[in-house]
Amino acid sequence: MSHRLTALSGPRALLVMAAHPVAFAGFFAHTGALDDPYGRLRRTGRVMDAVAFGTRAEAERMTAPVRRAHSRVRGVLSADAGRFPAGTPYRGDDPELLLWILAALAESAMLVFPRAVRTLSREELNELWLDYREVGRMFALAGDEMPPDIDAFERYMADMYASGDLCVTDAARELAIDIVLKPPVPVKFLAVRELVNQVTVGLVPAGLRRQYGFKWDPVRGAALVGAAQVLRRLPV
Repeated sequence: MSHRLTALSGPRALLVMAAHPVAFAGFFAHTGALDDPYGRLRRTGRVMDAVAFGTRAEAERMTAPVRRAHSRVRGVLSADAGRFPAGTPYRGDDPELLLWILAALAESAMLVFPRAVRTLSREELNELWLDYREVGRMFALAGDEMPPDIDAFERYMADMYASGDLCVTDAARELAIDIVLKPPVPVKFLAVRELVNQVTVGLVPAGLRRQYGFKWDPVRGAALVGAAQVLRRLPV
């Protein structure tokens, strides 16, 4: 998690999170995250750094306001979204929604790091998920509310992708285009942004890619391999 290129998993994680319409309503639309998305990302980054690298006391201090904020989030879907009808309730401390947010972060790191830095062994992947379980505990998830190991985690993700719960709404699609794929960067970094976008889109599951309206073909798939090689050579 200390490697700078792991941060490139963030855009992919946001797209996966936002594909769950109830999670999108609770953690993005309801909380005002879309009003100041980059400020929100910076604050989230500071909290995650405290959990990963700070003391237990620092992590508790930084996550306590987040837990309180989650506990106040209550609402209902304003319109039908996939299998979820208008009026479906949500709350920010719902363990199922919290797990989906956590899982999107974990899976994205597990996909990006091996492509941008080096391959992870099965044991390392398991250790990484166990670390993410600690992150989950800091955000009020109980141990039995999270998959116990990497095998169970991968089954959970496969089940979620096949469940029919994921539905990219128009609002989530706007998030993808306006915030995730077009962050404001200096002109000299536009080529790097496009490179990151290539990796982001390529690592989103095919079904979600289609829902977001992203184009993909064998040529782009081959380019993804090349993009990963370029990333490995970037100075960090």
